[in-house]
Amino acid sequence: MRGHVVVLDIGKSMAKLSLFDAAGGLIARRDRPNQSVSAGRHKALDTAGIEAWLASVLADFGQMAPIEAIVPVGHGAAVTIIRDGKLAYPPLDYEEMDSDDDRASYERERDAFAQTGSPSLPGGLNLGAQLHRLERMVPGLLGDGATIVPWPQYWAWLLSGVAASEVTSLGCHSDLWRPLAGAPSALAIRRGWGDKLAPLRRADAVLGTLLPDWAARTGLPDTVCVHCGLHDSNAALLAARAFPQIARNDATVLSTGTWFVAMRTPDPSHPIDLAALPEARDCLVNVDAYGHAIPSARFMGGREIEMLVEDAAQRIDIAADQPALLAAVPRVLDAGAMVLPGFVPGAGPFPRHRGQWIARPVDDIERRTAIALYAALVADTMLSLIGARDRILVEGRFAQAEPFVRALARLRPDCTVYTSSLDSDASFGARRLLDPQLRPPAALRQVVPLSDDLEGYRVRWVEETGRMEVAA
Repeated sequence: MRGHVVVLDIGKSMAKLSLFDAAGGLIARRDRPNQSVSAGRHKALDTAGIEAWLASVLADFGQMAPIEAIVPVGHGAAVTIIRDGKLAYPPLDYEEMDSDDDRASYERERDAFAQTGSPSLPGGLNLGAQLHRLERMVPGLLGDGATIVPWPQYWAWLLSGVAASEVTSLGCHSDLWRPLAGAPSALAIRRGWGDKLAPLRRADAVLGTLLPDWAARTGLPDTVCVHCGLHDSNAALLAARAFPQIARNDATVLSTGTWFVAMRTPDPSHPIDLAALPEARDCLVNVDAYGHAIPSARFMGGREIEMLVEDAAQRIDIAADQPALLAAVPRVLDAGAMVLPGFVPGAGPFPRHRGQWIARPVDDIERRTAIALYAALVADTMLSLIGARDRILVEGRFAQAEPFVRALARLRPDCTVYTSSLDSDASFGARRLLDPQLRPPAALRQVVPLSDDLEGYRVRWVEETGRMEVAA
């Protein structure tokens, strides 16, 4: 790329817009908290609010530098229906789907995990469940003329007018795709959804140029190229592969945000049986930007951490607090203060557990330290479920939480754990999609494991968690 590139990253909790120069350097970044909005009978994603914010920030970025391209990135649990050149119905918020009747009837139709690599997930985390509910709520919505477009590609369509699908979005616990066959699932074909999927395009494909009305709204030239885009965790995987320690090795990327998503690229000499992944523990098969099946595991880590800290101003990743949080580790271990999983029903490696505290600290620093150790213990469990070995890269917001990453390094002595800077996140991965030779802005940092012995603490945590499972 000779010009500047904008990456639009629409996550569940946050939307980010990043401006990169031709060499891949980050020039500016803006973000916006996302909230669901009322859409009559259900909660919906705030497409209008994000769109207005996007137009405003694109106009600002256009004043900073000549923009050549836009690449959208988005989470994997949203789907849109396009009809007659417009959004036909507000996209569902996956956390607001709670109809037992819808779910029961849908479960009877789902394909086997061995075919799709897609586990049965709560709410609307399976895109097929969203389509199933939409058809019941709005008869005829998916009739003639309807086009199904995944969330990242919705934004590409909005900007360019060209609808597309893409494998990282379809291959992300959607129930709509067969990763090994590279084709729609039997469910998608039976229900007629496969024929309504927008045409499949590569993530790096140019769908078109900026629509005239968007050029007028933003002041950008209508020659700006709009690329197809991809799923956010897969963008983080592309960013990780820029580092020589990760690139062609057996390595696992742990992307941390609202969701903690572990994605392993196995060495061919250590293959993994994808069908043997434990479906009931939120393991799945993702598909990378080049169509390869990627064993993965998930945990709604960021959401659980927010629930546990209770006060948004008292996060575990505040830079100035890291020395105090690390210093509190021995006190937390001595007190036996720990968090047992989990706090988001149906998600993560302990989907049926109801989380609780043991010896909850009164002191804020000690409480946040115990929460960081909890996140490390659950992440360690996830990594073991997908056979993570040799190298682990923690990226995203919680890579800055020292007790978390250093505890994880201590819990996995046979692995080298790295962290990357926030400049080497999913947005950088999307930028690298257009120029695979780009090098990251900063080197990886090898994590020094905690000096504290965590083995006794881990043993007790496993025992207590096991008792909860028996009780469940």
